[in-house]
Amino acid sequence: MSKNRSVGIVGCGWLGKPLSFELAKEMHVECFSRELTKDNSSFWQNDIVIIAINTKENYLKMLQKIATLTKPTCEIILMSSISVYREFDSDVNESAPITKASLIKEAEDLLLGLKQRVLILRLGGLMGEDRVAGRWKSAYAFSDGFVNYIHRDDAINIIKLMIKSGVNRGIYNLVTPLHPTRKEIHTKNSKKFGSEIGSFDGFSNRRVSSGKLIKELNYTFLHPNPLEFWD
Repeated sequence: MSKNRSVGIVGCGWLGKPLSFELAKEMHVECFSRELTKDNSSFWQNDIVIIAINTKENYLKMLQKIATLTKPTCEIILMSSISVYREFDSDVNESAPITKASLIKEAEDLLLGLKQRVLILRLGGLMGEDRVAGRWKSAYAFSDGFVNYIHRDDAINIIKLMIKSGVNRGIYNLVTPLHPTRKEIHTKNSKKFGSEIGSFDGFSNRRVSSGKLIKELNYTFLHPNPLEFWD
């Protein structure tokens, strides 16, 4: 990576802020809230724009604005979600034909139709640090099944590696290669953190594959097993 290249991050939250710190070690980085206007002239001239915001508050309009106002050569990286695979109850990868409409899929298609250099990163459940599976203040009943998580350290590391490697197009799943069950993780964390385990009903067989990412980038996960995220 080069200090001559510039990155603008939309969304300085739980992922965007530490990501900006890491990328700033080797590149010029600006981190903005989602309240961008045409007056943010420096933002619209960035070589790379990373979108790390939730789907609330006119999400599609925000993406439209970014695609329209950024320079033609700008590379866009969208933090998407594996929720696009909600219709599946089996092993699934990026080649799966998605037929069920969703805001996430609509957002992906919108950017892919507006810009040439678009990298879609479908994130699994972001975990690690203070995000502990099973420690939800308002949820006590859960559906069991294979989890599709990713540690924040890996998400940041993968984004950095993709930029360094010049990957600026395509769709990739960012999910750990190992898929323990939700009940296994909650049981372990309830003992470690002294939280209530809750109840479980049903079972999801969906396991989202990160095989494409591992193969093409020769990537080794820092945290491959969600059972060990908080050890």
